[in-house]
Amino acid sequence: MRAAAIQLNSDEDAARNLRAADELTRAAAADGATLIVLPEKWNGLGLGRGAMERVAEPIDGPAIAWARATARELGVDIVAGSIAERRAGRDKLSNTSVHIGPDGELAATYRKIHMFDVVVDGHEYRESETEEPGDEIVVSRLADGTELGMTVCYDLRFPELFRILAVRGARVIALPAAFTKATGRAHWEVLVRARAIENQAFVVAADQCGFHPPGDRESFGGSLIVDPWGEVLARAGDEPSFIAADLDLERQHAVRSELPSLANRMPGAYRWPESVHA
Repeated sequence: MRAAAIQLNSDEDAARNLRAADELTRAAAADGATLIVLPEKWNGLGLGRGAMERVAEPIDGPAIAWARATARELGVDIVAGSIAERRAGRDKLSNTSVHIGPDGELAATYRKIHMFDVVVDGHEYRESETEEPGDEIVVSRLADGTELGMTVCYDLRFPELFRILAVRGARVIALPAAFTKATGRAHWEVLVRARAIENQAFVVAADQCGFHPPGDRESFGGSLIVDPWGEVLARAGDEPSFIAADLDLERQHAVRSELPSLANRMPGAYRWPESVHA
């Protein structure tokens, strides 16, 4: 299987973002990729007041309609990064990732569980002010039957989620992201590689890059494809681009057989604390 991660510099111009995504998705498919992962909020990203409400759309809106038509035309699996999803009857948006099969049908929908409520490099981010967390862990299946775990950005810091995905069978994990420049520089690669090593899974991590409106906040870039041994198979720079790599599922089987850390788990000994003080 050949996988690709699309790296974009999205803003609030949906038409511009879609053109950029279309160009790079087609280039990745021409390079042989059969699994293509777009970044977080690929169709619209702004960090000013009201920005996400302005770019939000429903699942049946133009962004996912494009992804469905393109997956069908190219005959590939597409993880349409994530979009700010507007749902009827909901006061807040969802940060929603959609897996679309080569038939153009929706294979799975994952709504980001962990809200990015932090202060980074002097900037405050309060994702929960406009978005609500999802509550379902999602494993989908690619066209060839390979199990696909679905995550989004800040989820990367929560190893429990990735472990559950692996225990439920995920062999490849998609990670659309818009990692900040400061946290990306410090933590992006080490966390992506750690999640791959811990779960003996491939991680296809597609990041945003560059500055986003209103222009004072920057995404890291450096999209990665990492194998179950923690080896970086492909790495992007800090400009819009795509990266691609062949995922050797037989090699993954060997890693899991020879160093069977997933099989050696002892669930009966694990006790989740009633409260965690942080």
